[in-house]
Amino acid sequence: MTKVLIDCDPGIDDAMALALAAGAPGLEIVAITTVGGNVDLSLTTANALALREFLGLGDVPVTAGSSGALLRRTVRAATVHGESGLGGVVLPAPRLTVADGHAADRIIETLRAAPGEITLVAIGPLTNVALAVLREPRVVEWARDMVIMGGSFTRGNHNPAAEFNILADPEAAQIVFGAGWTVKMLGLDVTLTATVTSGVLDRMKPLGRLAELLVPAAQFYGLVTAEGGPAIHDACAVAYVMDPSLTTMTPAVVNVETVGEFTRGMTVVDFRLRDREPNALVATGLDVTRFWELVLGTYRELADRLG
Repeated sequence: MTKVLIDCDPGIDDAMALALAAGAPGLEIVAITTVGGNVDLSLTTANALALREFLGLGDVPVTAGSSGALLRRTVRAATVHGESGLGGVVLPAPRLTVADGHAADRIIETLRAAPGEITLVAIGPLTNVALAVLREPRVVEWARDMVIMGGSFTRGNHNPAAEFNILADPEAAQIVFGAGWTVKMLGLDVTLTATVTSGVLDRMKPLGRLAELLVPAAQFYGLVTAEGGPAIHDACAVAYVMDPSLTTMTPAVVNVETVGEFTRGMTVVDFRLRDREPNALVATGLDVTRFWELVLGTYRELADRLG
């Protein structure tokens, strides 16, 4: 079993990523931490709590973290994810409540208790992870791996240069990339190829109770056609942890633009290592057919458990 701590800002694609992790037979979710991102922290945390129960995750702790960026103004994406963050999905009210403490401390404590065992998967703004690094630099040594959905080496989505998760807190992202570990970066270059087509949606519709989450989420997120549809970005990071062979990863030096007038939040990816050590492995290719077989097969297993 690969143990994972998922730092997230649910968010439609976060919800689909959490469903993938919940269904993966080789993953054990040891904690979920939340950050303000797609919507405000109160909503991302409420969504995480509801998803924990809906997905049958038992008493896995959900701990709230940072409501906004380290230094700059708040950026949100409610126009994409809906006012609640989950589009048209309405989940039952959770019975269990949020755990005490701050997400950064939860990250530190969880990794300290099991050094070398837990992969940190960050699929929202990197504020909580950066705070954990600043408070306890040894988390870099304690983490088995550091995997993010964020950035790009070719384009942006929130603006022409920057991907949303990085733009939401560029200073935090720069801290994370500069912390001394090798960040596995799944960016827009590959996540935009993982799209929900009508064929994929048709395979989600028979998934019983789980379909009540997946189908309206995918349809709210964008137009679904036979040729393409919305990308489920965050699920790519979870799929990478499940099966790294799905993805082509290329060593690079990554820095984050924090002051540019037009490029703030841009991940500046340099594949020309020369005599430098890479601080990242950047996803440059995704086997989309195998990705969807893995994802839909895992959703099927989860649906069978949930009924």
